[in-house]
Amino acid sequence: MNYEIKNEFIKAKINSFGAELNSLQKNNNNFEYIWQADKNYWARHSPVLFPIVGRLKEDTYIYKDKIYSLSQHGFARDKEFELLKKESDFIEFSLKNDEKTLEIYPFLFELNISYKLENTKLIISYKIRNKSEDKMYFSIGAHPAFNISKGDFLEFENVEKTKRYFLNEKGLIYKNEDMNLPENRLLLDENIFKNDALVFNDSSIKSVILKDENSNKILKVEFERFPYLGIWSKPNLAPFVCIEPWFGVADEENSNQNIEEKKGIQVLEKDEVFSCFYSIEV
Repeated sequence: MNYEIKNEFIKAKINSFGAELNSLQKNNNNFEYIWQADKNYWARHSPVLFPIVGRLKEDTYIYKDKIYSLSQHGFARDKEFELLKKESDFIEFSLKNDEKTLEIYPFLFELNISYKLENTKLIISYKIRNKSEDKMYFSIGAHPAFNISKGDFLEFENVEKTKRYFLNEKGLIYKNEDMNLPENRLLLDENIFKNDALVFNDSSIKSVILKDENSNKILKVEFERFPYLGIWSKPNLAPFVCIEPWFGVADEENSNQNIEEKKGIQVLEKDEVFSCFYSIEV
């Protein structure tokens, strides 16, 4: 089911399936900031990545000597969430483990996702509780896609040099190199995504601004605590770009597939809660 939240400046629509943001607009015009899931390019808007981010080696992992299978980015994006709370400018959803999730992810959990409007900013919050008796291993990430036009570019505030992971044809990390960002900019051209997403492992990247060809700000994504960032679109530069803050990352090509030793994995003790948030300002 689709729900709308609204304040005096902006409005957003969120679907309970995947707790997925599918619209963000200002009240005074019809410009749509969120990609509208044209299946000719990519049929999603802003999926939530849980309990993994990226791809596992051979799409499998090992936990307590048992092999489990999980497809890229996990299952939360394809699950119906329960509505917990709805106010005019706030909404919160919840997802809990079920029989099907336990077959592929043997942990008891509760994942709460909320959306709150503050002036011209949408704040997206994630809260994960470990309800298992043992430690819980997980990743979580955002994957919002934004409409772009020819000449738009990304500006990384105060970051001219960063660390980047490179992905092979199977979506696994095979090298880590420095990358320069002249004038803090990343130009969106037809070749930039020919080898899949750009994945940064640099916690000094705290925000990315989408600007038009005249350097006017379109929107700003802020994500203070996230250790990884993905930037992605289709290789021929479809009319969208994804700005993706992550607590987790794809497997390395030489991974031993043990989830307890996975790169970027987060760990929760019994009854412990993990929380984080990012925001989109328009």
